[in-house]
Amino acid sequence: MEFLVDHDDLENPLFELLCARISEYEKHAPEFKALNQHLEETPPGVSVLRTLMDQYGLKAADLANELGSKSNVSNILNGRRALTVNHIKALTQRFKLPADAFIE
Repeated sequence: MEFLVDHDDLENPLFELLCARISEYEKHAPEFKALNQHLEETPPGVSVLRTLMDQYGLKAADLANELGSKSNVSNILNGRRALTVNHIKALTQRFKLPADAFIE
């Protein structure tokens, strides 16, 4: 797989076959069961927010202005609170993303 990617051979039918097999394995392998369940239960907006925080190296305190407070950010990330329309507006302005990136 790495060889195909490193050699920019993404149009190779072998690459597509390997991607399909890996995807199928990850869906059904017991060691991925908990991860897959967690991903299915996590709202898309929270997944996007976690990814942005990771990519930009942000902590909960860094988003307190957009989401109300550090504890509010933690509550949203842990599923105890949902993103509101005002939160989404603030996040779209900060990250220059469309609102639908944070909506199911």
